[in-house]
Amino acid sequence: MPSFEWKGRTRAGSTQEGVLLADNRDAALSVLRRQQIQVTNIREKGREIKLIPRLGGSVNRKRISIFTRQFSVMLDAGLPLVQCLEILGGQEENKTFAAIINDVRSDVESGATIADSMRKHPKAFDNLYTNMVAAGEAGGILDIILQRLSTYIEKIVKLNSQVKSALIYPVAVIVIAALVVFIILWKVIPVFAQLFAGLGGEMPLLTRLVIGASNFVARYFIFVLIVLVAGFFAIGRYHQTYRGRRVLDGLMLKVPVIGMLLRKIAVARFCRTLSTLTASGVPILDGLEITAKTAGNAIIEDAVMAVRKSVEEGRTVSEPLAETKVFPAMVVQMINVGEQTGALDQMLSKIADFYEEEVDTAVAGLMKLIEPLMISILGVVIGTIVAAMYLPLYSILTKIG
Repeated sequence: MPSFEWKGRTRAGSTQEGVLLADNRDAALSVLRRQQIQVTNIREKGREIKLIPRLGGSVNRKRISIFTRQFSVMLDAGLPLVQCLEILGGQEENKTFAAIINDVRSDVESGATIADSMRKHPKAFDNLYTNMVAAGEAGGILDIILQRLSTYIEKIVKLNSQVKSALIYPVAVIVIAALVVFIILWKVIPVFAQLFAGLGGEMPLLTRLVIGASNFVARYFIFVLIVLVAGFFAIGRYHQTYRGRRVLDGLMLKVPVIGMLLRKIAVARFCRTLSTLTASGVPILDGLEITAKTAGNAIIEDAVMAVRKSVEEGRTVSEPLAETKVFPAMVVQMINVGEQTGALDQMLSKIADFYEEEVDTAVAGLMKLIEPLMISILGVVIGTIVAAMYLPLYSILTKIG
């Protein structure tokens, strides 16, 4: 029996390697798949065996939601698993996602579980998705789990779209206003400055300030642009570091109005995710770990991981959750009631419903607050520039009169 030297990654992401006796390469890969190891390299007796590269393109979550809903309906109708994947892969319009579905189907036909097959495509099927599918396979309720998954993804997509809609308007207004002010300072103000210089006399302070700003933009435009680009790049790189994520995410939670909205979104996402996982039979420790990774905020992630550590030591979820000082008292109390009554998943679902409605209300209120605020700021900026240009003309006309 030949021996195979292999390297791969575990579900936790750690790298492992070893030697395995098997009849052939496919048998060796099957053994390693059952051990939940994703093989990256395998070699037989000094002979390199190149593995087919796995597809890693990201897929839109709405598309995944549609796939999951259709998959659950087909399974509920009694269609075989492989046939379902073959149909879904054939009708999928997105080529990347279609190739991923077909690759999953090939692995399932080779004897792998569907959860293990999906784990090879983490950019399409994340840990939450694959863990729930694994729980559905183990319990024989894959169609029900897929229905819950599709509902969960639809709600998360709706939540994300609400956040984007709340941010797109003010960002667009600020960018357009900045461009308009820049063009005025760059092209319009110099014309007035030459006119005033030809007329002579001392200009008002406000006019001198605006002309000074125009001269600064004209002289140091490239420098200012480089500083802005470098600043955005530096902030992005800093946010990728461990400390940077915690500093910037913590600051975002403290911003007036925006911070409260982000906290409500984080609570809704936490409750919805944990509710879906626990209702699907995923162990609470695995559920908390997955929920922490999908929190979207480093402060919330640290708080959930601290709760997971306490639960691992034998405590309930609500007690350490209250100690984090991150989640509202009402959420902690309702989770405590859910634990005592044995209906934690149902209570988490109710909390998620409540906070998703709170997000709707907060977004609507934010839009009503931002619109007059943006108009006021634009009015002040443009009005100041116009007043600065007309003050000297008014002074000259007064003297002529």
